[in-house]
Amino acid sequence: MNRKVFLLEDDPEISQLVKLHLETAGHEVLAFRSALGFVQKAEQSSPELFLLDIMVPGGDGREVCAQIRRSRTLAHVPIVFLTARASEEDKVFGLEQGADDYITKPFSPRELIARVKAVLRRFERPLADTVIHAGEVEIDPVAMKVTTRGEQITTTATEFRLLEFFARNAGRVFTRDRLLDAVWRDTAFVTPRSVDVYVRRLREKIERDPEDPQYLRTMRGVGYKFEVPPATALMENAAATAPVE
Repeated sequence: MNRKVFLLEDDPEISQLVKLHLETAGHEVLAFRSALGFVQKAEQSSPELFLLDIMVPGGDGREVCAQIRRSRTLAHVPIVFLTARASEEDKVFGLEQGADDYITKPFSPRELIARVKAVLRRFERPLADTVIHAGEVEIDPVAMKVTTRGEQITTTATEFRLLEFFARNAGRVFTRDRLLDAVWRDTAFVTPRSVDVYVRRLREKIERDPEDPQYLRTMRGVGYKFEVPPATALMENAAATAPVE
């Protein structure tokens, strides 16, 4: 399925290269060279994928990513960084900011198309239509909505699919590689460390105390599993984290 892509890239040659190959693949590409007003234009145009360079005029691509994730209308849209910053720390930081993938320059047009296709395909997989109730967490696959303790929380599509997979298979232990196969699907360009980043982000959103998680449990030496804590544990945890008057 062809998608509208918003590209933030200040190098005209790279921008033209990306635009050419994505349009050849059937996508509509709107290219921008500055971060100024980029998010506002996206909110008016409803793109289905973002490709962001990090070092651009008018701002920082990582801050643009953070703005997108704070936007009610854009938070669910997949984001791919396209940057020369290739260190492991940069990649992890990009994922922590909310990116769904991270492509380093130089890259081949074939790799670019494959990565874009993989990210978009990840969000096309149909989900079950039954709402999941797990303690204080409710997951609605049709609306792609997560509610915890009665309040809706914002998740990216990758976060939602990972949480939905965990909750749908509560009690089962999964290795990082198995989670990559199930949620990321195309694992040629992602690493098991990506799973750790997303689990940490989900804990910050659904757990009362992310340092003492009740839902997303680490199984040392193996991986992770999702548990539905008993009501007594939830009450004790709520009391422990309640603010002191």
